[in-house]
Amino acid sequence: MFESTVTVLFSAAQTAAQAAPPPSGSGGPQLNSLLFMIVAMFGIMYFFMIRPQQKRERERREMLSSLSKGDKVVTSGGICGTVVGLSEDRVILKVAENVTIEFLRGAVAQVISKEKESKKN
Repeated sequence: MFESTVTVLFSAAQTAAQAAPPPSGSGGPQLNSLLFMIVAMFGIMYFFMIRPQQKRERERREMLSSLSKGDKVVTSGGICGTVVGLSEDRVILKVAENVTIEFLRGAVAQVISKEKESKKN
């Protein structure tokens, strides 16, 4: 019984091998189009996702480094206040009379206005 199963499988494999088309020599056009598609997808991802994110991050770093006393800011938690003190990684905000809160510099989400510029006008 085992021998008959082996001969049936062997004959099926021979038939499949004879019916299969011969392998092509280089497969060049298929490989070139696949490589082109991979490069195109990476280019699209770079220009639509990675590059704009890098630009936003650069603008945020510039905004945080240019903070100065008197700037009105909003934190990522939604607290509005005026900068009264700065250190390398901390910001002290005045949120009301006699109320100051210390935040990490990275918690500042937006600079609303500069008090110094509004006094000049």
